[in-house]
Amino acid sequence: MVLDHSHIQQTVYRILDANLDRAREGLRIIEEWCRFGLNNSEFSSICKHLRQELGIWHTVEIRAARDTPGDPGTDLTHPQEEKRVDITSLLQANFCRVQEALRVLEEYGKLDDGNMGIACKKIRYQVYTLESNLMGYQRHQLLWRSHLYLVTSPVDNLLAIVEASLQGGLTLLQYREKTADDSVCLERAMQLRQLCHHYGALFIINDRVDLALAVDADGVHLGQQDIPIAVARQLLGSQRLIGRSTTNPPEMQGAISEGADYIGVGPVYETPTKAGKAAAGLEYVKYVSQNCQIPWFAIGGIDMSNLNDVMNAGARRVAVVRSLVQSDQPTLATQYFLSQLHRIK
Repeated sequence: MVLDHSHIQQTVYRILDANLDRAREGLRIIEEWCRFGLNNSEFSSICKHLRQELGIWHTVEIRAARDTPGDPGTDLTHPQEEKRVDITSLLQANFCRVQEALRVLEEYGKLDDGNMGIACKKIRYQVYTLESNLMGYQRHQLLWRSHLYLVTSPVDNLLAIVEASLQGGLTLLQYREKTADDSVCLERAMQLRQLCHHYGALFIINDRVDLALAVDADGVHLGQQDIPIAVARQLLGSQRLIGRSTTNPPEMQGAISEGADYIGVGPVYETPTKAGKAAAGLEYVKYVSQNCQIPWFAIGGIDMSNLNDVMNAGARRVAVVRSLVQSDQPTLATQYFLSQLHRIK
């Protein structure tokens, strides 16, 4: 069948119309979260500006080609489109939707107006930047709001303990596993990530940048002997969080200068989790409280009996292992820690 020029033109217009709608709708969904969820005027303004830029190309001729009743794609759907497990998946789905639509507009726009292809290519890269900045911003915002950090240790009922802690208000979890096979770690990390994102919590992987990438974790936590922060950042990108363990002021300053998003401070007390490692003590906690401008978590042997001492030394965020992992009632234990940590702003 030979298609005449008029038919081809109308088909191109229909494609442009559908994808202009798709891109603008996706941007509006993202904009609503930036406006009402984050109260962020900068991101909201960027979304609005991009919608208006696309609107310029949505001409009367293109709109006139719309044929919704005759569109075979209106009834097409996919199970993944029927449910969003959390706000992150909603945002990511709509960023993908916008980016795909812009790529279509870039290519088919060239058949109508070369300038449209150029404009949509520029907008597509602006959307990539917005996605990176927005997802990174969300993670940093939640990091700043997190006062209790659970670091896991190997136990049979780990998933139940983590979920109970999340139900108690935990918003930051680190999966730490030193001895299990990679296949076991991968499966467990995926389960924990799903739990965390279901409850709106951040999920961090200890040491393993490869595992963090494999399960789309929110970041990694690195020890002093692990890869440099700059290398981890190159692999993970700017969206994800990178933490660093520190035991003294030079290590603290080094982590900050290298671009850590947060640091661990300790061990405050001797702990079997760090067997053979001398305690950094409360003096180091006091030093960090007076000299650190990024989020930091006191860690190491902290429990309900000494929490007030750690807080009196200046800590407003703590990381715990045994206090929750070995608790008979992790939900209540989480609530207790958070109630104490929120007493002092």
